[in-house]
Amino acid sequence: QVQLVESGGGLVQAGGSLRLSCAASGGTFSRYIMGWFRQAPGKERDFVARITWSGGNTYYSDSVKGRFTISRDNAKNTVYLQMNSLKPEDTAVYYCAASDAYYAGTRSSQYSYWGQGTQVTVSS
Repeated sequence: QVQLVESGGGLVQAGGSLRLSCAASGGTFSRYIMGWFRQAPGKERDFVARITWSGGNTYYSDSVKGRFTISRDNAKNTVYLQMNSLKPEDTAVYYCAASDAYYAGTRSSQYSYWGQGTQVTVSS
């Protein structure tokens, strides 16, 4: 069973950048599809990005496409989310998630393992 720990959140001005990291332990990292989700206060948890086992396939929500990049380093058991051109509406708690299923897409129910989240706040 994999454990996930996010880091890299913080306060940034609009237009700025942050890179989130998610370190995995307790499992064979390369066997998991990895995803990033986010949840703003009073809202549901939304899909942000997903990357497959070797990193060969990525998928993004329309709201972040062209601004965010998901990547992974299987040697370091870590998945990243590079966030550029940040907007105030990107403010949320960002969660890393893992799935050991054959397929995992944009629904949070498709991921079995979750980190504790890291806060990202974008000021205007």
